[in-house]
Amino acid sequence: MAVLVDNEPGVLARVVGLFSGRGYNIESLTVATVSEDESSSRINLVTSGTPMIIEQIKAQLGRLVPVQDVHDLTEEGPHVEHELALIKIVNAGSERREALRIADIFRARVVDTAVDSFVFSLTGSPEKIESFLELMRNLGDVEIARSGVVAIQRGEKRKKDV
Repeated sequence: MAVLVDNEPGVLARVVGLFSGRGYNIESLTVATVSEDESSSRINLVTSGTPMIIEQIKAQLGRLVPVQDVHDLTEEGPHVEHELALIKIVNAGSERREALRIADIFRARVVDTAVDSFVFSLTGSPEKIESFLELMRNLGDVEIARSGVVAIQRGEKRKKDV
């Protein structure tokens, strides 16, 4: 979902409170200002539920005072999802070479290296990142930091800064 809100203190807490108060789970959450004057922010959140629950969430979000607009991008047509992940892998020997080979295939960048570890930066779809992580977990101890999913609708149609 993409939610355009007024950029003011407490808005994120109200949105998250709506989810926790009703027992809905937020799987991913990102927030950033999107207007030139910094008066509006966009909240990208990933949640799951039945179509009825998703409609309830959209309706309840729409009723919050600081919310300007709510869009379920999965329902509104083609969209692009992207995520950033930093992945640290601790390993040695041939596993290090294999980690570099796999990183090259996935177009991950090495952003830090030490005698016994690499830190890779990888962007792409959540599925791409999961595939990379699955392979890395077989090569050593892995630590992960993920940005969360951001998404935008494809094509010419433009939502009011959403």
